[in-house]
Amino acid sequence: MAFAVFNIYLGVSPAFIGTALMVNRLWDAASDPFFGWLSDNTRTRFGRRRPYLLFGGIAAGLGLPLLFFFISPTWSEEQIIAYMLVSSMIYVPLMSSFNMAFQSLGNEMTPDYDERTSVMSFKGAIQKITEIGNFCALQFASMAIFNDATGRTNTLRGMQVYTGILGGIMVLIAIVMFLSVRERYYAKVVERNQEKVRLREAFFETLKCKPFRIQMLFTLAYTLGGSMVGTLGYYATVYVVCGGNEKVGNTWNTWMGVAGSVGGILGATLIARLANKLGKRHAAILTCFAAYLVYASTWWLYNPTYQWMQVVASGSIAFVCAGFIMLSCSMLADVMDYDELNTGKRREGSFSACSSYTQKVGLSLGAGAAGWILAGTGFDSKLGGAQSAHAIFMIRFFLAAIPIMGITAALFLVMKFPLTREKVAEIRKALELKRGKV
Repeated sequence: MAFAVFNIYLGVSPAFIGTALMVNRLWDAASDPFFGWLSDNTRTRFGRRRPYLLFGGIAAGLGLPLLFFFISPTWSEEQIIAYMLVSSMIYVPLMSSFNMAFQSLGNEMTPDYDERTSVMSFKGAIQKITEIGNFCALQFASMAIFNDATGRTNTLRGMQVYTGILGGIMVLIAIVMFLSVRERYYAKVVERNQEKVRLREAFFETLKCKPFRIQMLFTLAYTLGGSMVGTLGYYATVYVVCGGNEKVGNTWNTWMGVAGSVGGILGATLIARLANKLGKRHAAILTCFAAYLVYASTWWLYNPTYQWMQVVASGSIAFVCAGFIMLSCSMLADVMDYDELNTGKRREGSFSACSSYTQKVGLSLGAGAAGWILAGTGFDSKLGGAQSAHAIFMIRFFLAAIPIMGITAALFLVMKFPLTREKVAEIRKALELKRGKV
């Protein structure tokens, strides 16, 4: 919501916003290895992960509204950017403490090659349902009850209310998760036999694992390509398709969220079935080829004459992205078995942290680049719907071209991933002979 609130409503330069978001994501990435390491080394009667689900979920839920709460439209551009930086640097570690435990727990749910894909497909599907909230946010924040004294839509006030609602939901779900989930490896493998992991293992030792480096890099390439133009999708909706009409654009943005949810659910589930038949690597390769077609088609689907076609674009992008990320997560769980066979340790937290670190580096670079890319198109928020033809052309061009570059790099790396179904079966058999079944 940063660009919609801080650029379009408050008038802050998109380049400055992009830079602030980049710093935010880099700080986010830096905090992940610490909490991954801490999660791996925690020993309590509640397990390794569950205490952080409870604490991190409640703290992050209570802190979410503060990202917008104290800002005033009368502040200078420098004050707003400073608030963005300081508030996010306080908030990010709270979210990391939850997220590292959550990601780690997902990777230890099952030792089965195909069932891991099924677990990640369910996770991806549920995530896509809740992501509708992201797309609905601006329509909610644009409601007339939030208008300021001049009658102008006050998206800042709307987001203050919206994040308060979301924060409450986060607290509730954190409590439910703490009470309901269990940790598969903790009692039989970790608590009995495993020494604590050194801090350097949370990053440097983890990077020595070759299959992990490949998995990390193809995820980074795919993530970076998409994140660099994620913001352009909203601007394409409002200014390319809807001629600068924010209310109409926000309405379409909601429907695109619904389409993204449906597409994401279908992508996560159907590509999971494909992976169960062909193997994860072959399914990832086919997903990359499908992504080429999807992003190239955005040139025609963001069409002011047929505005509904952008909904197809949103659903299609969500389909391939959800499928690819789901496969990446499932492949990461296989990497952890490979590492256990070679090191004798279950280090889900370290691997989840390092993987999250690289993804967030990609997201941070993408967020930083997004603001500069938008500024480089010639877009000027003061012009409203009267943007230049050059700006409109460049928004459309970058929206298609930059993700295709990232997909190309990801495809090359996926082809080099060594952990096939047969190899993972061999690793599981060797592990069970060594330390028993879990």
